[in-house]
Amino acid sequence: MTATSSPLRVALVGYGLAGSVFHAPLIAATDGLVLDTLVTGSQERREQARAEFPEVRFAATADEVWSRADAFDLAVIASPNKTHVPYATAALKAGLHVVVDKPLAATAAQARELAALAEQRGRVLSVFQNRRWDNDFLTLRHLLAEGGLGDVWRFESRYERWRPRPKGGWRESGDPAEIGGLLYDLGSHVVDQALVLFGPVVRVYAESQTRRPGAGADDDTFLALTHAGGVRSHLYVSSTAAQLGPRFRVLGSRAGYVKYGLDPQEAVLRAGGRPTGDPEWGAEPASEWGRIATGHSAATGDGEPYPTLPGAYPAYYALLVDALRTGGANPVPATEAAAALEVLEAARRSAATGTTVTL
Repeated sequence: MTATSSPLRVALVGYGLAGSVFHAPLIAATDGLVLDTLVTGSQERREQARAEFPEVRFAATADEVWSRADAFDLAVIASPNKTHVPYATAALKAGLHVVVDKPLAATAAQARELAALAEQRGRVLSVFQNRRWDNDFLTLRHLLAEGGLGDVWRFESRYERWRPRPKGGWRESGDPAEIGGLLYDLGSHVVDQALVLFGPVVRVYAESQTRRPGAGADDDTFLALTHAGGVRSHLYVSSTAAQLGPRFRVLGSRAGYVKYGLDPQEAVLRAGGRPTGDPEWGAEPASEWGRIATGHSAATGDGEPYPTLPGAYPAYYALLVDALRTGGANPVPATEAAAALEVLEAARRSAATGTTVTL
């Protein structure tokens, strides 16, 4: 907990997709935070950042941040996956609170070691699982809390894309050290959401393929999870889906809920939109709402539209400020990320052996 009324000074490590599209704009939009220093060795990215954040300072390496850690309160790690553990470790040892983009680590054991280090040092370690604040996920949580579907029997979640040609780069690398591939990229989101909604998992089955020529890591993966409470989650992540399925399909004892399309916040952020002062932030038109139906297909217009709550990515950093200022709850503790990583590790083993893995 940081007992001061002045803004918390943030060092953002990395200014690729995660840093430039998500973290920097959300940090800048959050009361109580100031984007002080950005770590990037790219002159092009520095110029890009300076155009939007003219007062930001720059460092060429993360070591420069750790060496003057007294100048900061919070380090946000938005660099490539393989750097997450070493950078988070260094930041915690330097005395900083830390946010790490997902996936926190390659293994649940590494995640738990980081959580233990944060506790030992009396620092907050949080994981940026922004999809907990997607509009459809917030809506589904509300719907389930109302009991509108009865007892949930099956949860289907899809994060699918049509990218028949690889883009290249570390995200599609087959080198295990890079922690690339969709299982750890998009899978980190869909598994985390399933755990938040339906609790611990006891069995995992997975199928994982590398379908596109030139791709080195999985680009088409399916997971079947059995939750301790009895719910079955079927999760799909793919770059090779020529026809996109529903984002959510949830079947319960009283009704089913189907929602198509992705939360609009990422597209708005990519296009330069910012949440500050926008009363319509995260909202979608009624034509995009999901539907509740029984015995019919919501895809053909049957059933009743269910209003989608606005998405709320800015809520993550607002909650983090509360955690640092007043000791409020960590928005995404590292222990929760470790639970998701345990499922992802089991999925990797299942896909490799063609067997179901018991946790």
